Amino acid sequence: MSDDHVYMTLAEGHEDDARWAYGTGFEDPLHGVDTTVPEGVDAGELAAVCVALADDALVSAQRLAEWITRAPELEEEVALANIGLDLLGQARLLYSRAGQADGTGRDEDAYAYFRDAGDFRNVRLAEVPCGDFAFSIVRLLLLSSWRLAHFERLASHPDPVLAAIASKGVKELAYHRQYAAEWTVRLGDGTEESHRRTRKALEQVAPYLGELFTAFDVRDEVVAVLRQVTRAAGLPMPVYRPLPGSGRDGEHTEHLAPLLAELQGVARAHPEATW
Repeated sequence: MSDDHVYMTLAEGHEDDARWAYGTGFEDPLHGVDTTVPEGVDAGELAAVCVALADDALVSAQRLAEWITRAPELEEEVALANIGLDLLGQARLLYSRAGQADGTGRDEDAYAYFRDAGDFRNVRLAEVPCGDFAFSIVRLLLLSSWRLAHFERLASHPDPVLAAIASKGVKELAYHRQYAAEWTVRLGDGTEESHRRTRKALEQVAPYLGELFTAFDVRDEVVAVLRQVTRAAGLPMPVYRPLPGSGRDGEHTEHLAPLLAELQGVARAHPEATW
């Protein structure tokens, strides 16, 4: 691996961003933003986009939380937890916007805790179990690269609320991608065992790439990042053969329902509770 680290290249254009965003942060990104759905924007479509992106973030955050007390180093435990908090913050804002747009007035808890697995619209890669550290890092690289590319486009969305959420999310996701790229190179260019595990992780995520590329038209950006990182890590590009079905249509793996049962258990047992 050369001194010209791949993650330094990936960070270009985001040099002034804070290293951590910590969930929703201390400033309200929607302060002063008009929440009226603009003319020409289909409220139903807007709500659907917000729910799908929020589901991706919520499920991903839940998986990242599973690394608490299990990460290989304390620093990585903190890093993964805070990336999860960033995603949870995005989910909260997106769920709130969905409730405004679809006219139901549902809050973030209603979306997160009181829907069944078939009602969720997250991509399936987000719900697959963590596996080993290499798998979680490779998954984070793919999901953060994909989400960043899409949020960069959404930052100019005609809905000012979604645009503001995306603009804030770009800063967070740029670091998520940088962190995952660092670790992918470190593992791929590390020991024989770490190289083997990372290569296996790329093979494991490959079947889910097709779903990412059909959900939003950001294939070229994601492939470019993946090619750059795998080359620096001495790893092969994954060859993907898309699985049938799509999480965007409510078709999920057998892993989502147990994840939601753990996530939603307390809220469903005490539906009127506040804290």
